[in-house]
Amino acid sequence: MTQVGEGHETAADADGPVMTFGAPTVGEILAERYQLEEHVNDDSAGRQVWRGVDVVLRRPVAVVLRYPGGDSATEMLQAAVDASRVIHPNLVGVYDAIDEGARAYVVREWVDGESLRELVAEEGPLDPARATAIAHAIADALAAVHATGMIHGNVHPGTTLIGDDGRVVLADARADSADNAEDDMRAVGGLIYFALTAHWPHTEVGRSKLPDANRDGAGNPAAPRQIRAGVPAYLDDLTMDLLDKRVQAPEADALTAELARLDAADDDYEDVGPLRFTQGNATAEPARNNKKIIIGVGALAVIALIGLVFGIRAITSSGSPATTSTTEANAGNNTSGDSEAPAPTPQQIKLTADMVRIVDPPPGDRSDADEAKNVIDGNPDTAWETHRFNTAKFGNLKPGMGVLINLGTPRNLADIRVETSSPGVGMEIRTGAADPGNDSTGDGKVATTFKKLGEPDADSKGDGTNRIFNVFDANTKYQYVLVWITELPQADNGDRFQVSVNEISVWGY
Repeated sequence: MTQVGEGHETAADADGPVMTFGAPTVGEILAERYQLEEHVNDDSAGRQVWRGVDVVLRRPVAVVLRYPGGDSATEMLQAAVDASRVIHPNLVGVYDAIDEGARAYVVREWVDGESLRELVAEEGPLDPARATAIAHAIADALAAVHATGMIHGNVHPGTTLIGDDGRVVLADARADSADNAEDDMRAVGGLIYFALTAHWPHTEVGRSKLPDANRDGAGNPAAPRQIRAGVPAYLDDLTMDLLDKRVQAPEADALTAELARLDAADDDYEDVGPLRFTQGNATAEPARNNKKIIIGVGALAVIALIGLVFGIRAITSSGSPATTSTTEANAGNNTSGDSEAPAPTPQQIKLTADMVRIVDPPPGDRSDADEAKNVIDGNPDTAWETHRFNTAKFGNLKPGMGVLINLGTPRNLADIRVETSSPGVGMEIRTGAADPGNDSTGDGKVATTFKKLGEPDADSKGDGTNRIFNVFDANTKYQYVLVWITELPQADNGDRFQVSVNEISVWGY
């Protein structure tokens, strides 16, 4: 049975002291809806964790109670409200947050399983492939959290839950003003370290702290490979880079992409290559691998040899009669000395039906998926037509919907041009590292992890039904691009809100 919410402790719990008088009893129903069935444990901050049942929806829930409520419970309740806004398969769903004054409680998804803390305590250090898979799931969840501008602040073996069905989820966000996205990323490195060694490399205090890492005289944790055999060098390097504050931490989506690559490699880590944190502001030192260094030295030797050959040819030809030749830089009788090539002209990229799909996050029914091909067929009379909605901004159903384009390979892009049936469409261009899957779950991930490029009002032009989005960085290549609709115009007959996307074209180099 999982220890829901068993996260790290700080020197002083920001929520203040927790009192245990007036404890609830088995069978009590909170808010006329949540029936308590079993007291599971008290979390690291002293809050009571119960297994319960939502008597309205007849589903199991976890209930985290704090005494007293009021001002002292504000941080806990606000963290729950923030977490409820992010829907992701690797995040525990938050259903309710209630303050009764004498007590406050958060109601959230119940996960049958156990925490990473418990799993390692029972089974010992995990094999590298399993440790990688768990870290991949958590990084993916954090990418969704960070995409909203929020921080989790409590990434820990006690809040990393592994369900009996194999699902890995992150629970109990507890961020405050001192937390930042980099701390979340460093904590993912800590999860890998803990999974591989059964020791925690970050400083903790309190009764429930994890076993501390083996450290050198300067206080630095020993590398996993120094503690146990069988840890691949690449995974060891990645873990230590995430823990090393001298190495810039990657953003969550870049780390997710890297862990996905490593996760896909399964047990074969020999040829996974150097780190691929591709975000412009998310870099890391290359993995320290002697074999790769040798290959690099060999490449330099080859380059030196080629240079020597060309040098000998140049010396040999210097004794031959002079000949007149025109280089590309001088072609066209350019006498000004300016050899700068003209800017390339963007060309329309040919799109086929298998390169586009509709993204309709839950609770969308994806019934219009076969209309994606209509937006790239060159015929403005065919279109993808959205369903009709009661409000322009989709109400509370979902953040939007759109068309995901997979260019097949990273490309330099100039602009995207979109033709719609009506003006007044709220639209933006987003990009991400990968397509997480052509299904409802994948659509939900796209909605939360793809990041907006530019500002639509400032970076688009054209009339009301034909828009051109100039949002791409000339020095960046893009493969996955999302045309995302955030607001619908009123339908032609004035009945609710709807739009048709007639054509989408991508222009690049």
